[in-house]
Amino acid sequence: MKPKKTEMPDKFKKKLNDEQKNIICDHGTESPFTGKWLYNKDKGVYVCAACGNPLFSSDAKYDSGTGWPSFFKVMNKKSVKLKEDNSMFMKRIEIICNKCGGHLGHVFPDGPMPSGERYCINSLALDFKKKK
Repeated sequence: MKPKKTEMPDKFKKKLNDEQKNIICDHGTESPFTGKWLYNKDKGVYVCAACGNPLFSSDAKYDSGTGWPSFFKVMNKKSVKLKEDNSMFMKRIEIICNKCGGHLGHVFPDGPMPSGERYCINSLALDFKKKK
């Protein structure tokens, strides 16, 4: 089975290192508990590492215990696309950046209220803009 590839404009791809390309373009995942943003407690906004699209507020981040940065809601529903993902013998919902088409992670229905959702995101797919 061939791995999925994201069709992304070169202007976004050239900003990414090889690890980020593996996640964002080739639908990979980073090892749990290794991501740069997992333990970040600063206030600000998490944006797509490829295109800078604002995705998550630090106010929606929480410790899910899963090993990846987790959020209970996106800043704007229009900033992401959700797509059924049946790879790896699992039924999941993939999160895709709506601006550049990059793979971010998956959303699961086991998050905290008020949404009940857990947006499980690869740190390598994110940059962080600290609040001034």
